[in-house]
Amino acid sequence: GAGMHRRGVGAGAIARRKLTEAKYKERGTVLAEDQLAQMSRQLETFRTHLQAFASRHKQEIRRSPEFRLHFQHMCAAIGVDPLASGKGFWAELLGVGDFYYELGVQIIEVCLALRHRNGGLITLEELQQQVLKGRGKFAQDVSADDLLRAIKKLKVLGSGFGIIPVGGTVLVQSVPAELNMDHTVLLQLAEKKGFVTVSEIRDSLNWETERAKQALEHLLKEG
Repeated sequence: GAGMHRRGVGAGAIARRKLTEAKYKERGTVLAEDQLAQMSRQLETFRTHLQAFASRHKQEIRRSPEFRLHFQHMCAAIGVDPLASGKGFWAELLGVGDFYYELGVQIIEVCLALRHRNGGLITLEELQQQVLKGRGKFAQDVSADDLLRAIKKLKVLGSGFGIIPVGGTVLVQSVPAELNMDHTVLLQLAEKKGFVTVSEIRDSLNWETERAKQALEHLLKEG
């Protein structure tokens, strides 16, 4: 009778709704795939633009730290690391690989030259001054950002290079902590005197304050 009929309509409606839902879901998936395809197309376009931009502004990118930073940000935005691809496209195109490689070599030279004075610890500012001094007045400008990027590349080589943020400044460490002779020297001084202070280290060993502080902190940490 009547009851049966109603149930039939109910079942049909449910089936219809299910069908519509399925269609929507399918449309959703298609939409998502479309968006994905569109996004990767945009990414490709962006990459092409970036490459064109890079070829056009090759000189500026090599010459100007601001421009380099701007370019690095553009690359980061689409997940391209122009330095990671060693001798890849970017390195070829811009010589950025070479730029940071040459800078790395210079950083090593400066750090080695000053190691006897600072025990392998140098502030980023001083490193920048020394590097610029070594480059002569016609060389490209080098920013702190450039130095940090070059040091990161050196770190990858496992060359004992590291960056230590201290207060408002950044120290560049060019000797692995475990090889740092300062700690040994300090221990000897401490044994002789019974105790050491930063100013005492400075006076007896003729070290820069930052070097004395770092070494002392390291020893206190290691106990």
